[in-house]
Amino acid sequence: MNLEMYSLQITVPASAIDDRGHVNNLTYLQWCLDAAEKHWEQNASEELRKKYVWYVLRHEIDYRAAAFEGEELQIDTWVATAEGVRSKRCYKIFRKSDRKLLVEANTDWCLLATENLKPTKIPEEIRTLFE
Repeated sequence: MNLEMYSLQITVPASAIDDRGHVNNLTYLQWCLDAAEKHWEQNASEELRKKYVWYVLRHEIDYRAAAFEGEELQIDTWVATAEGVRSKRCYKIFRKSDRKLLVEANTDWCLLATENLKPTKIPEEIRTLFE
């Protein structure tokens, strides 16, 4: 699979900061999910978005360094695999000023048909959206 990368740029808002003065761990997870959703919305037709929905099966996150209010971050995401009903999406979050890697993560997703919310085999039409 030739991997198409999607990048999302954000400035860390005050609302993302926890009691220790840096970005809350759950916020990084939300940003990963936001990037995945935007990538899906960018590539999938309205028809596909109505016919299918992705559900999370598992997250794995490695926190490498902290981010702070006002910093510019880049979230890169790509689909690493899409087989059967499952897909693995990867993420890297960098601080833009020094390209410091802050977070590496991946999520296992399952494709469901919206009509019955049952797992459905990923069609070739979807698999090729992210190549």
